[in-house]
Amino acid sequence: MKTLVIAEKPSVGRDIARVLQCTRNSQGALEGEKYIVTWALGHLVTLADPEGYDAKYKSWRIEDLPMMPQHFKLVVIKQTHRQFQIVKNQLLRKDVGTIVIATDAGREGELVARWILKIAGNKKPVKRLWISSVTDKAIREGFKKLKDGRAYLNLYAAAEARAEADWLVGMNGTRALTCRYNAQLSCGRVQTPTLALIASREQEIKSFVPKKYYTLTTVSHGMTWNWQDGKSGSNRSFDRGRIQSIAEKAEKDEMVITDVQRTVKKSYSPGLYDLTELQRDANKRFGYSAKETLNIMQRLYENHKVLTYPRTDSRYIGKDVAETLKERLQACAVGPYRKVAGKLLLQPIRMDKRFVDDSKVSDHHAIIPTEQFVQLDHMSSEERKIYDLVVRRFLAVLYPPCEYEQIKLTGSCAGEKWMAGSRMMKEAGWQQAYESEWEEEDDDLLMTVTSMPKLEKGRKDTVMRPKVSEGQTKPPAYYNEGTLLTAMEKGNLGTVATRADIIDKLFNSFLMEKKDKDIRVTSKGRQLLGLVPEDLKKPELTADWEKKLLAISEGRLKKDVFISEIRGYTEEIVKEIADGEGQFRHENLTNHLCPNCGKRMLSVQGKNSKMLVCQDRSCGYRESIARKTNARCPKCHKKMEMYGKGDAQTFVCTCGYKEKLSAFQNRRKKEGAGVSKRDIQQYMKRQQKEANEPINNAFAAAFAKLNLETKEGE
Repeated sequence: MKTLVIAEKPSVGRDIARVLQCTRNSQGALEGEKYIVTWALGHLVTLADPEGYDAKYKSWRIEDLPMMPQHFKLVVIKQTHRQFQIVKNQLLRKDVGTIVIATDAGREGELVARWILKIAGNKKPVKRLWISSVTDKAIREGFKKLKDGRAYLNLYAAAEARAEADWLVGMNGTRALTCRYNAQLSCGRVQTPTLALIASREQEIKSFVPKKYYTLTTVSHGMTWNWQDGKSGSNRSFDRGRIQSIAEKAEKDEMVITDVQRTVKKSYSPGLYDLTELQRDANKRFGYSAKETLNIMQRLYENHKVLTYPRTDSRYIGKDVAETLKERLQACAVGPYRKVAGKLLLQPIRMDKRFVDDSKVSDHHAIIPTEQFVQLDHMSSEERKIYDLVVRRFLAVLYPPCEYEQIKLTGSCAGEKWMAGSRMMKEAGWQQAYESEWEEEDDDLLMTVTSMPKLEKGRKDTVMRPKVSEGQTKPPAYYNEGTLLTAMEKGNLGTVATRADIIDKLFNSFLMEKKDKDIRVTSKGRQLLGLVPEDLKKPELTADWEKKLLAISEGRLKKDVFISEIRGYTEEIVKEIADGEGQFRHENLTNHLCPNCGKRMLSVQGKNSKMLVCQDRSCGYRESIARKTNARCPKCHKKMEMYGKGDAQTFVCTCGYKEKLSAFQNRRKKEGAGVSKRDIQQYMKRQQKEANEPINNAFAAAFAKLNLETKEGE
């Protein structure tokens, strides 16, 4: 009898097939002497739409809500029906005796496979492959340690509970809002509180009243000294007269050193990356969105096989992985990492609780290099950047701590307290893993120096150049994608695997937009927050869900108990929306008329483009006005936007510079940039593809079928 292996994606399936020596190629599968390997294309099966339960749900009417299927139905996704049939045919083969689930080792990966097995009517025994990288070695070792599929039934129950709960709240909440306010509105237990976070921060900024403050510095003993309030310890004062008076007195006095503290300190490297921390760093350093970073990581994991599984929330590795550190070091000791990794290979590899701890490893360990030999020249520029972040962080934790001598000086002048200080490096330690000096988030009064004058308690010196500086208190910063990820993580909003998609969904449904790197709530988003039930805006809701889903996966809570609670909650939010007295008005109406239905169109700002969208949900017409490009302005070097169509396409920069596409191509050729017609054609195809992608949310297809009347201006 043969064993059928079901992978989540074709690329992973082919890797497994190669290791298992499955060389005979049939459509959608690879076969060998003992194994058959096939694959999904992500989800092949999903929960049925409402109309799959009752024909009346084809029309969206608030009287028919809430929709409460007694038993949820599964349906094969139309676009991938062909691949499902291939997988099903392999499952039903008489010479197949065992099934191995080899989808991604996590909650959603479990759901992908289990739903396929369920709808195909599988009765054969199931085993589970659970690996954190797709190198040949990891696959071979994983197949030696296959687990009984029954050990993951609770994980499957948690995954199915999540899907059914999101269906109940999302479908009912979205239909209730859409019908009640005759506008394309959606809500969800993660996206709505995330939007509320951004709106709350905007309100903080709007209501913030800045205050002027003053600081005072002077030079003495060859160092810069900062005045410090003797009571509060602050180096700021809101009383200009007081600071000016101290400055005048200090100019006529001496600085007496009253205390000298010399301390040898150790600084430990930052921990290994989990996905959220990596997305945060990539956004801060390179401006990558959370989704872009995840996609790049996925390629490094699946295609290049040089990094481990990306969707992890752990920053630790287990003892079993720690035993492979030498091989991983040898694999990444290439190019710019050769010298740094080589030093570590010449001595025993240190392991401690700071990054090796089995108790702190969840489904997957931290993101680290694999044992696969690295070919940097096969990577794109973006892949190199993300790989560099992960490798240097990995190398850093294996180095000893950085050691430095910290010197803090306290002085007295004009009857006031003054502070100065510095740090002098003794051992670079883990900072050797980085080419540039590490930015310490520490006391900003300390300077890094190479030598220090001999300073002792009681020593006096003249004071020079007392300087009063003026500043203003600042409001909290607007969220960017990096800081939003941090806020979502702290609020338990979503998981490492879903946060990037939630952020993208909020952009694509025009509930929020970007102004430079700052994220702002749109008029539509603000109105939505005023219309949804208060409870749905609270982060505590989704945090409670995740807590209960974890309990289901660990066998401490029954799925039916959780779903029963969600049904009751769904009834509450539908009633609250139906009884709502608010109104929704489009504030972005333009005078452009839709060429299909003649109604006024809406001006919307997508994540990477400006568009005109018909206000009538059932019409669905939209057109692009301008789209962000990677072309740089020759004057200010900022990225330009492209306006117009056909021969009239023009690049426009915020500095006022304009250039037709044809002129841009000619200029780039003269500059030796090598922009060919093929490059331009590929670029334009990408732009067209993006323009045709869904611009709304997961319910876009359902909205397109609506036949509700839409009043102009609403």
